[in-house]
Amino acid sequence: MTGEFDIIKKYFTFSQTRDDVVLAGGDDCAIVSPAENKQIVVTADTLISGVHFPENTSPEDIAYKALMVNLSDLAAMGATPAWITLAISLPEVDDSWLRRFSNTLSAALKRFNISLIGGDTTKGDLSITIQAMGLSDIGKSLRRDSAVAGDSIYLTGDLGDAAIGLKSIMDKLDDDKLQPCIKKLNRPEARVRFAEQLLKYSKCAIDVSDGLLADLAHITDSSRCGARIMLSDIPLSSSARYYFKQYNNNLIDWALVLTQGDDYELCFTLKQGSESLISRLAEEYDLKVTCIGEVIAENEILCMNAAGDAIDFKGSGFKHF
Repeated sequence: MTGEFDIIKKYFTFSQTRDDVVLAGGDDCAIVSPAENKQIVVTADTLISGVHFPENTSPEDIAYKALMVNLSDLAAMGATPAWITLAISLPEVDDSWLRRFSNTLSAALKRFNISLIGGDTTKGDLSITIQAMGLSDIGKSLRRDSAVAGDSIYLTGDLGDAAIGLKSIMDKLDDDKLQPCIKKLNRPEARVRFAEQLLKYSKCAIDVSDGLLADLAHITDSSRCGARIMLSDIPLSSSARYYFKQYNNNLIDWALVLTQGDDYELCFTLKQGSESLISRLAEEYDLKVTCIGEVIAENEILCMNAAGDAIDFKGSGFKHF
């Protein structure tokens, strides 16, 4: 009979180990030794089958997304990923599933030079909890409380693809042109390397996980300011535009785009006049970056349409409970 420590040894003991790991798995705790003048940035996320991903999602996609949603949090702070712990509950020991999950997780960790330093396995409904830890220079982080009225608001990538991907799965839309949206749902890309350099130009960022409006509200509340967003400037992919044309009477569902979440893009603020700097940085990382509005003094978020009218999306955004 396969036990907990057999699973850990076979599937979650990886060869790659950073120099700053003193002791990884095999003891009650791990020990790490960060470099001088560095501070540790910590986050954790849980993904549950049927809640955060459809039950038939592949183990490869689950592993990739479970890691990336955590790295996206580190990116939102401008931190460099270093270590993770993994707690996983499994309804049964499925060697094929575990091997596929493990191989994908190992490859993704190697890509970012991250060490798996501990965790836990138990029997139960499928869920994955990753705690990710990163490093930043002392006193240098992107924070939610640093937006200033007059700043421009920027967004990486496109919005709405993941929500459309989930909708196409749930509605059983057999359409190859929506595959990029499904990929965005299952394989989000944390903007880690871009964010490390963004620290040179910005002081304020958040990752868009629960929907742009909900997450932008965290910035405006923490910074005691507001935001004016231009709907015409919200970046949409060609796949998203195809979906709205084909399945929504050629009408953009802004509520879906702005509130459904799972985008894992970065929303950040910049002083006006920084356009050329951020354009060069975006080009360096081959990343689409769009100015979508500005920070205002009044503590409200205004979404303006082409006619100059404010559209109300109150109460929108992913709710955890």
